[in-house]
Amino acid sequence: MTSVKPGPDFGLTKFADPLRVPPVLRPHSWGELAHVTVRVRRAQVRLHSQLPPTAVWAFDGHFPGPTFEVRRGQRLRVSWTNDIEDGPFPLTAVMVPLAEAPSDSPGYDPATAKIIDGVAELPAWVAVHLHGAKTGGGNDGWPHNAVLRGDSQLAEYPNDQQATALWYHDHAMNITRWNVMTGLTGMYIIRDGEEDALGLPRGRHEIPLIICDRNLDTDQAGELTGGLLYKVGVVPNPDPNAEPVAVAFSGPFTLVNDVIWPHLEVEARWYRFRMLNTSNARFFQFDLFDADGNSQRDAIRQIGTDGGLLPKPVPLPAAGLILAPTERADVLVDFSAFRGQRLRLTNTAADAAPEPDVMEFRVRDHAAHDHFVLPETLSTSYFRVEHGTTLPDDHDHKWVALAPPGTSGDGHPQMWELAEITDPAQIPAPPPGKTAVDGVIQVKDPAGKVRTFRRVAKDFDGTTTFFIDEGRWAVWNFLHLPDVVLSHPMHIHLTEFQALSRDIYDGQGFNVAEGGTVLTPTPIPVTYQRAGVLDENEKGWKDTIRVNAGELVSVAGRFIGASGNFVYHCHILDHEDEGMMRPFVVVPGQVRKFGHVASGGIHHQHGG
Repeated sequence: MTSVKPGPDFGLTKFADPLRVPPVLRPHSWGELAHVTVRVRRAQVRLHSQLPPTAVWAFDGHFPGPTFEVRRGQRLRVSWTNDIEDGPFPLTAVMVPLAEAPSDSPGYDPATAKIIDGVAELPAWVAVHLHGAKTGGGNDGWPHNAVLRGDSQLAEYPNDQQATALWYHDHAMNITRWNVMTGLTGMYIIRDGEEDALGLPRGRHEIPLIICDRNLDTDQAGELTGGLLYKVGVVPNPDPNAEPVAVAFSGPFTLVNDVIWPHLEVEARWYRFRMLNTSNARFFQFDLFDADGNSQRDAIRQIGTDGGLLPKPVPLPAAGLILAPTERADVLVDFSAFRGQRLRLTNTAADAAPEPDVMEFRVRDHAAHDHFVLPETLSTSYFRVEHGTTLPDDHDHKWVALAPPGTSGDGHPQMWELAEITDPAQIPAPPPGKTAVDGVIQVKDPAGKVRTFRRVAKDFDGTTTFFIDEGRWAVWNFLHLPDVVLSHPMHIHLTEFQALSRDIYDGQGFNVAEGGTVLTPTPIPVTYQRAGVLDENEKGWKDTIRVNAGELVSVAGRFIGASGNFVYHCHILDHEDEGMMRPFVVVPGQVRKFGHVASGGIHHQHGG
């Protein structure tokens, strides 16, 4: 039923409940290797004091799971043990007409909703991925290697990377969007000496803010039940024989550390917040407001990104702090000027939830003893990746097109791996009656040169085409062909990278229908328009980058210290599960040259 109480809070009192902080897990090593067991099990949590308990799946029974805290170089082995007791899958999944604004309201109308077949019968099948970790493919949580109840996934993490906040979450093939929504998330913090030397706020003055959106079911009377609801809107498919096209999930309730619209009492001093967006698809654009509605973002300095500390503190961009799903921000907030005041952390994005406020800070009305001084320099080990200097000329290039829904006929966004055609004689001619070749894209670069690419793979189970030598640098070029205003947060496993450029391209000629409902490229090249802008807080080490429609975003990372099979994908979980995920392989170069034995006994190296 959908007859819930009117208003953007749906009858729940905002800022009624205190923020909860997940327990901290500090593994101790009696030798060279620490070993802990984390059990995934059912739990009941109260997301708001005015709600009944909510059934979740959770790490050690906590949603979010315990916050790991380790030292750089402290090798850790974790047994992720599936102890989920038998019982129903802890969420209801439905599709409703998009006109019902599914992201704006809890509950659903059985008369117009369609239950998503098979979700209720899903088994407890989980794979844990430590997002951002430099670890071997066997430890990375390969999506097909999920484990059933009673089994364990054994993973080893070297933790040989700079101080940063990673996070762990489920990564099971095809069902990540639902498993994560049940509660399978947690933060993982690495410390090192460089961070220690800064004297940053610690202890109770350093707090994780793990932010997500959720929807909740209602009973026959329209009252919120607390049950998790995956409700997505659908539009008719141009192909009458195909399933409706669903949009990615977003929900009307914003949670911080599993509490809906919490409050936090703070002292009038500096605090450090480790912010993480674990939503399926929602982007946040954070700003801080006082009781009069004035922005106080000048009290905030960002000191780190996904992969670690920035070289110096930076103010928030004028538009606020944007966090796409899985992005992290390490921020410092100075509350000293707000004694006795209340401040609101708010999502100012145009598509924010009906209630855009996220949480409230209540500043105590007395002075606090705080000796912290914001340092001018943060990471002395940071260096900017640039062509010809810190990025060697000898590196791989990977090209990926993010294609709009409809390009494959199934209504989902696509991810195409591309190979360049350098011989003009090899460029295929359009078939009779056509003006373009499906899977062939031309790009006019800043110098005016037209480059032709062909699609060589697009499905997860297709041929692996991306191979990288261990220790080698690679530049990944993500070209987002226009599809309204969608942005894809692209995540590459194993490596930390830096954004080299964010350029604007005109690709309107691509999106032309030919031959029924399949959209194919046209002879009009996707053409460079101008250089885009990388904000200062985008120039740090990252593992996820936002690629907006009509952009070519290039990132460079080194694949060092581990090898094996890995994946890269869009971190909108609905897109990941629907096919925007592909494998790649990292192996020692000395080994790779012996691959693919051709007839005659000649060994050929994979193309880079």
